[in-house]
Amino acid sequence: MTTPPPPPFDPELSAALALIGDQITPSITPDLIDAIRTARAGLPVEGDFAHGGDFTEHALTFPGRDGADVPLLLWRPTWTTEPTGLLYWIHGGGMILGTHRGPEIPDLLATARELGLAVASVGYRLAPEHPHPTPVEDCYAGLVHLTSGAAAHGLDTARVVVGGASAGGGLAAATALLARDRGGPALAAQLLIYPMLDDRNDSVSAHQMAGLGVWDRTSNDTGWNALLGGAAGGPDTSPYAAPARAADLSGLPPAFLDVGSAETFRDEVVDYAARIWRAGGVAELHVWPGAFHGFDSFAPHAALSRQATAARLPWLRRTLGV
Repeated sequence: MTTPPPPPFDPELSAALALIGDQITPSITPDLIDAIRTARAGLPVEGDFAHGGDFTEHALTFPGRDGADVPLLLWRPTWTTEPTGLLYWIHGGGMILGTHRGPEIPDLLATARELGLAVASVGYRLAPEHPHPTPVEDCYAGLVHLTSGAAAHGLDTARVVVGGASAGGGLAAATALLARDRGGPALAAQLLIYPMLDDRNDSVSAHQMAGLGVWDRTSNDTGWNALLGGAAGGPDTSPYAAPARAADLSGLPPAFLDVGSAETFRDEVVDYAARIWRAGGVAELHVWPGAFHGFDSFAPHAALSRQATAARLPWLRRTLGV
């Protein structure tokens, strides 16, 4: 296959990418994982994790499938004693990086305040130390833990949204598949922000964006092989590891999906939305022109980033009926 040229980056985002180019490599190889983790561990996490006193933070644990304690943070509203819905968040990081108390939480709290929701963030265990199925099983077990104890946690189980970005978006989609297939918690919606869905890593967009942006085909190969023990792209990948492998996408909660036109995940996200529609499901898809992976977090003040983040709130309002 002759790879066509990549779509151009949005000019404002391209300028932002140039500024962070000495800090971010698009091509992460396995030997870089420990160094990147160490560097990130030393960075302060800034922001208002109480949203001006609207939320209180509670550190919880729950048992993973193997019995190990898995951390979970829950931000409960202070403005009401009535049960509230829940935004259950799964952080990104390519399956190999990230933390459940990440820099996106303050913005999620602002969204939750608008919608009258609590927020939870699960500290699932990372690959390669914990390959599939541990990460997704941790995510699912945390969801079950909160919803089964909904009364104690002040939650309304009729308004539960599972969401995540990048690898977290893929894990959110997989958690929704598990909930459907196991007869687990009923989900009102799934919020899939440029989700990592397909271990085959062989789409046109994956080839187009090699060596470009923030997370390219090499990084994707590193993340998927860490999760799947070196078997990424093989014939036996579980759909609960890579949701794009699911044969049936019917019976899922309404989905919001977005992705950049100039990123590795473009084609798999577009295809996933189309397959939800073909299965009779509900999905809203946004493809942001010239956006690279994670554009809204790396360049939050860019016009396209502000447009993208603004699109999520009205969809959640419509879907949740609030």
